[in-house]
Amino acid sequence: MYLVIRCPGCKTFTYVDRYQRWRLCPMCGEAINVGRAPIYLDVDDFLDAERVVEQLESYLHRTRKQDLTEQDLQRLRARYAEWVKNRV
Repeated sequence: MYLVIRCPGCKTFTYVDRYQRWRLCPMCGEAINVGRAPIYLDVDDFLDAERVVEQLESYLHRTRKQDLTEQDLQRLRARYAEWVKNRV
């Protein structure tokens, strides 16, 4: 299980193992306290996490938004749950 989080410094999405406490941001090198970072999604494996990170970065770039709204988060989580359900 992996958590999709966002660096508080440079706002880059990344992912961590759900039991990991700290993560160095791959873009700016900031030490991210996972307990304090907002969790966008809880995914099954690192391949899903990589795909979600790429799609979130693309979505924000395409829509020129700074961050996801609460509605965006709910929609993201619902779509991921539906995708996992249909994948099996």
